[in-house]
Amino acid sequence: MNRRTVMLAVPALTLTYGLFRIADGLDGERGPGPAWTLGHLAFCVALVLFAVVFRWLRALAPSGDRVAAVAHWAATAGAAVLLVQFGIDLVAGAVSADHLEMSRFTERASQVPGLAPVVYDFGPYLFYVGMLALVVRLAVVRVVRPWTAFLVLADLVMPLADKDLIPVGALLLSVSFAQLARVMETRQAASGTADDRDTERPAAAGAR
Repeated sequence: MNRRTVMLAVPALTLTYGLFRIADGLDGERGPGPAWTLGHLAFCVALVLFAVVFRWLRALAPSGDRVAAVAHWAATAGAAVLLVQFGIDLVAGAVSADHLEMSRFTERASQVPGLAPVVYDFGPYLFYVGMLALVVRLAVVRVVRPWTAFLVLADLVMPLADKDLIPVGALLLSVSFAQLARVMETRQAASGTADDRDTERPAAAGAR
């Protein structure tokens, strides 16, 4: 899996979701319909890729770094929770004739014991806090530049201010993820060079 492609696909899919969301709301309400479905599908794919990215970011931190490990698992758990939430939204859109029916479906789903606090109230924040903590940790240990963490923070704040700003946040995320992709490529190239040197040494020793 090409890391740069994935790192750029995540903000692109997030941008797609944000644009479909805006288009979906032009008639005064959101869902059901193609814009609702396509937007949610795009972000579901983004969430799966986010989980892959979190694993890669964790690998950039020093070995045994507990802060990075906790942040990684928190962000991954949050992505899983959001995937459930968006999955419910997709089903609601698929089985409902109008927005009112969707609302009723979601309300019934939220009445499942334990679902509301995990999927709607607290669980999603693990994604945002975990991702920010992971990137901040990489900035603290000087793996990435501090401005990368600020851009990620700006991306996470945008939807809290106004969900119509999700596309703007996605553009900021694309800049920070492009930087992270460069760091990964540099690490990968350095690791490959080191492996090549290790391979050459026994050959040189045997030639003697």
